[in-house]
Amino acid sequence: MNTSVPPVQRFSLLLKIGRVSNLPTVWTNVLAGACLAGLHTDLPQLLWVMLAITLFYTGGMYLNDAFDADIDARERPSRPIPSGQISAKSVSAMGCAMLMAGIYIVAPYGMLAVQAGVALSLAILLYNAWHKGNVWSPVIMGSCRALVYLLAAWTFSERTPEALLWGMLAVFTHIAGLTYAAKQESLDRIDRLWPLAILAAPLLIFMVFFNLPAMAWVALLLLASADLYAVRLLALRRQGGDVPRAVAQLIAACALLDAAAVAVAGAAWPWVAACIVAYVLCRLFQKFIPGT
Repeated sequence: MNTSVPPVQRFSLLLKIGRVSNLPTVWTNVLAGACLAGLHTDLPQLLWVMLAITLFYTGGMYLNDAFDADIDARERPSRPIPSGQISAKSVSAMGCAMLMAGIYIVAPYGMLAVQAGVALSLAILLYNAWHKGNVWSPVIMGSCRALVYLLAAWTFSERTPEALLWGMLAVFTHIAGLTYAAKQESLDRIDRLWPLAILAAPLLIFMVFFNLPAMAWVALLLLASADLYAVRLLALRRQGGDVPRAVAQLIAACALLDAAAVAVAGAAWPWVAACIVAYVLCRLFQKFIPGT
């Protein structure tokens, strides 16, 4: 790291690389996966798993910047690495260390949790190494978030209930849709809008395969509204930056999807409300630390 950077600015730089404004959405991913596996009360373990997922997510973001250093030098030269504020080698080392730390934290919860942690780490590495110019990158990124559900579930139970699998498919389709948009973020344009139809898939999955309590309907209505706002930005693009704004909105909306998953799992309403609050917090944090 550039030692001439003041400590406060250095800390801000690390937060920016990690896209930490999006962390509320991975915390709700953990809650959703755990609830779909049958957990409702074990708060200490839940917090440990959230810490592990925080490291997986932040490590993945660090590796993303390290792998994309050459491309960012052309397309986004103000990013920390191409602007010379920190070296790609340092960022890569920190990212790898975070992935290993995440696996270490979930290791006490059994071999299935370790296997899910290793699979998540490999998916993160595969995405970062191969996402540019790869039409399958939305599939890989969607798999990363689905694996967060699975990892959270397997830290509490060795079962893989059907509800968990449907939840994983729902979050997979949402993340795949937003990743498609994010691939063209630096160009601030979307070539084709029809692939964004996959964003409707989570709504259909919940309505077809789950019995929806009232709180789930509330969450799904909020999710539909958030998605429609983002798609409108992508379709109209009335001003520069609309694509990044839409992507940030879709990232935050993942917490609303999680709220629906928590509700259909039968968790108490405060857990559902916590996911909705996480969406609000994510949008607030994104005003200070860019989510993309």
